[in-house]
Amino acid sequence: MLRMFTIVLHLVCVTLCLQLQQGVSGHQCLEHPPNLNATSGAGTVTEVGGLKAYVTGPSHSELAIILASDIFGFEVPNLRKIADKVASKAGFNVVVPDFFYGDPYNPNNTQRNLTDWLRDHGTDKGFEDAKRVIAALKNKGVSGIGAAGFCWGGKVVAELSKGYCTKAAVLLHPYLVTLDDIKETKTPIAILAAQFDNSTAPELVKQFKEVLSTNKVDNFVKIFPGVSHGWTVRYNDDNVTAVKSANEAHQDMLDWFTKYVKKT
Repeated sequence: MLRMFTIVLHLVCVTLCLQLQQGVSGHQCLEHPPNLNATSGAGTVTEVGGLKAYVTGPSHSELAIILASDIFGFEVPNLRKIADKVASKAGFNVVVPDFFYGDPYNPNNTQRNLTDWLRDHGTDKGFEDAKRVIAALKNKGVSGIGAAGFCWGGKVVAELSKGYCTKAAVLLHPYLVTLDDIKETKTPIAILAAQFDNSTAPELVKQFKEVLSTNKVDNFVKIFPGVSHGWTVRYNDDNVTAVKSANEAHQDMLDWFTKYVKKT
């Protein structure tokens, strides 16, 4: 009886810990919500693979980068700034799809919490939509494609990295990505993580690195000190330290794509 009680108590503790972790990480996903702007950025909004998308950079380029957003979607001004930066610095055609079909997470909607919203916008659907975008790009002559995912989008890109869908992948403070996901990774992958992230903690990121190296998958793994989940896209422009750290991550992402996508 004592042994059975100990086992049950252990399972209860594990369950409570997981629930606590999910609650905290969900809270981090909601921190610093951006003000959406449908007209922000130097690019244009068009349709790619049946999805509305923000597109920037040379349309004739044979090299493209897909950016998968966090839960706040493709109208986040900072995300579009990142897209413009990748396009202007490296000559990529950058596509930021609206994976949420005009329904990004709205923190002001008290009738629909994050759990409910995620039920309507699963990363599995995002993965299927991303494959449609990739197919559309290839149909128009694009020969090299990279993909980067922020938070929610990190899981979508992790799925893409399992099947040679892209030449390179970058995960920025990913959410819902597991060790099993990383074990299936085949694409050269960079993981840019935060020191303070309850969803993808540094300890887990270090395990990601070990698995990738053991499996001989080209990788670049970096944990940024002093920053929290979401820092690369939900930074405050007035915070010099935050901007510097975000820019460093953006450059790491660009370097990765330049190394693996441009060589094709």
